[in-house]
Amino acid sequence: MKAGIVGLPNVGKSTLFNCLSNAKAQSANFPFCTIEPNIGVVNVPDPRINKLEELVKPERVQMATVDIVDIAGLVKGASKGEGLGNQFLGNIRECNAIIHVLRCFDNDNIVHVDGNVNPIRDKETIDIELQLKDLETVEKRLEKVKRLAKTGNKEAQAEEALLNRIREALLQAKSARTIIPQNNDEEVLMEAFQLITAKPVLYVCNVDESSAVNGNKYVDQVRELVKDEEAEVIVLSVGAEADITELESYEERQVFLEDMGLEEPGASVLIRATYKLLKQQTYFTAGVKEVRAWTINIGATAPQAAGVIHTDFEKGFIRAEVISYDDYVHYGSEAKAKEAGKFRVEGKEYIVKDGDVMHFRFNV
Repeated sequence: MKAGIVGLPNVGKSTLFNCLSNAKAQSANFPFCTIEPNIGVVNVPDPRINKLEELVKPERVQMATVDIVDIAGLVKGASKGEGLGNQFLGNIRECNAIIHVLRCFDNDNIVHVDGNVNPIRDKETIDIELQLKDLETVEKRLEKVKRLAKTGNKEAQAEEALLNRIREALLQAKSARTIIPQNNDEEVLMEAFQLITAKPVLYVCNVDESSAVNGNKYVDQVRELVKDEEAEVIVLSVGAEADITELESYEERQVFLEDMGLEEPGASVLIRATYKLLKQQTYFTAGVKEVRAWTINIGATAPQAAGVIHTDFEKGFIRAEVISYDDYVHYGSEAKAKEAGKFRVEGKEYIVKDGDVMHFRFNV
């Protein structure tokens, strides 16, 4: 599962990417600095794994990760191939969610591609380009499905009806994610269409350091604009975050954060929000060799969770042995949680809960 960072050129995408990952994407004060999409595998900050490490004292610790893709800046006309449009739109299509970065700071030394700072216009520019590309996709698909629908094919008729609803929304400058599937069949179709504007989105307002805690007038404008989208808005000073990542010690970083009035780096908040946006959750395995966070889709069953470790675990699944994270921490060890009757045996139908500490029994 990947989340792509999008936005106009020079809004801070590559600098943000560098903050989130150990990869050092080039960042410079001109458009199209990023051409090939940079992919970073980013650890998901989770205080629970630190607590398990403290209790178990394992030889190694492995955190959950999320893939972040730095996609080059889109410009007006990208849907028609302007800038490096087609390539960038293809890169977005391959992602599962979108992190949309908006410039919400004034700085005469950093060029704005449209001449002045206006996050509302910038958002609309990106939205329109993505919607136009989706409209092109929908209309091509409609051409094919209409012929089949005329023959009385029920599946084609259902697909045509859904495509027409999406087309109508796009023509009204609404994204495909505003169309709610009415049944499972429509859910499957929506997935198959691979529409860019159907992907979940969160907005990052890139502000100056003094606005990192309370935001500013630009952030207020963005919040007002997206209030009906049910999308999260995260306020981040990307420049300050870049400075934090340069500091060597944890203590230095904490002093820097305290001076800014923050409890933790904004990058940590963003990574957790991205993980949630991708509908991911975590379960743990905890032993002296390793304490590890495993990533699964929300709603995954015990066999599916086992399959993340190895496909043989899913194929030969017998049972899952489960202790909730809270019980594990409360009693201080697996053995003590078992003594207190907090150890459960679950079967194939069990839906894994976020934070479960698990062992799997399997046979192949």
